[in-house]
Amino acid sequence: MTEVKTAPEEPKKEAKVEAATTQDKKPCGEEQQPARHSSTSESGKPKPAPDPRRKLFKSERMTIVAPAPHNKSKKSVPKIMYTVIAALMPAVIASLFLFGKQAMITILVAVFSAMVAEYLCNKIMKTGLTIDDGSAILTGLLLAMTLPPSFPIAGTALGAVVAIVFGKQVFGGLGNNIFNPALLGRAFLQASFPVKITTWTLPAFAATDAVTGATPLGMFFSSDGAVVASLKSLMLGNVGGCIGETSAIALLIGGIFLLILKHADWRIPVSYIGTVFIFSGILWLANPNVFPNPLFMVFSGGLILGAFFMATDMVTSPVTPLGTWIYGIGMGLVLVVIRVWGGLPEGVMYSILFMNGLVPLLNRWTRPKYFGEIQEEKKK
Repeated sequence: MTEVKTAPEEPKKEAKVEAATTQDKKPCGEEQQPARHSSTSESGKPKPAPDPRRKLFKSERMTIVAPAPHNKSKKSVPKIMYTVIAALMPAVIASLFLFGKQAMITILVAVFSAMVAEYLCNKIMKTGLTIDDGSAILTGLLLAMTLPPSFPIAGTALGAVVAIVFGKQVFGGLGNNIFNPALLGRAFLQASFPVKITTWTLPAFAATDAVTGATPLGMFFSSDGAVVASLKSLMLGNVGGCIGETSAIALLIGGIFLLILKHADWRIPVSYIGTVFIFSGILWLANPNVFPNPLFMVFSGGLILGAFFMATDMVTSPVTPLGTWIYGIGMGLVLVVIRVWGGLPEGVMYSILFMNGLVPLLNRWTRPKYFGEIQEEKKK
């Protein structure tokens, strides 16, 4: 008889299938680690380690592409403008105390006229309203501080309009002007009303019965070198002059406040006032009978007001450290030359405007070298 053989492989296959099914049904805690943690891929090549920097990138986060500068700061144009206005408040209060109602009217007219001119320029030029950034208020206030208390109201308003329109808006608005707008308006008024702008009202507490009088600088150069104002009077402001330039103490309080907040570059007032002190001191040592002493030159006139509040204007001053030193020294030299040898007893306005015109050149000449520029110049 022929013997029939059975296939012995079938039970083993069934056992393998059952073992595989049992392995698939293991609890989650007993599952083996997935193959993705293996250091080698199916082709036998080692897998590269994951880049840890990918954890820093989130695909759902939007990417903002914008031009420089990217340095963020809490400072803003309105904040800086209103801070400068606040720094001027000690001088404003001192002027109201010394000159009374006349000073208040001049300040209010100048500020109001500047704001109206700014608003009308925004509407006509369709540039958006900038009346709330405080720049027009500051321009009007600074212009009023450079005028005598008895200056006509119509002239004050005209000067504020000229300062805003021709000192700022014709250049494209704030940030594009070349000259300080308040000083440009004052220069226009000096050329248009030379007698009115040099008629000085004496303070209410002046030690004289006269209503008008000359400034300390004017009296010095008209009295053959006799100093007619004490240092105490210059510091307190009990002398004739413009509304905001008489009290040196009030101006120094506001100026130091700006320097502490870094809203003004300290190099500018230091170089400006320091140059006036050194240059005038050399002249005084050479001939004290003809030239005024350096302290009188520093605290008389509008030097303190101009050095801290006008020469430090961020738009019309240099942006490089070396440029600010040259800028301040140049203003000091021009001021002493005008006061001592010029036909005018005061020259703060002209010294600042003169150096404002050189600021673009100073920024170009004192620009720091960028990386690789020195090597390129050496190769040439």
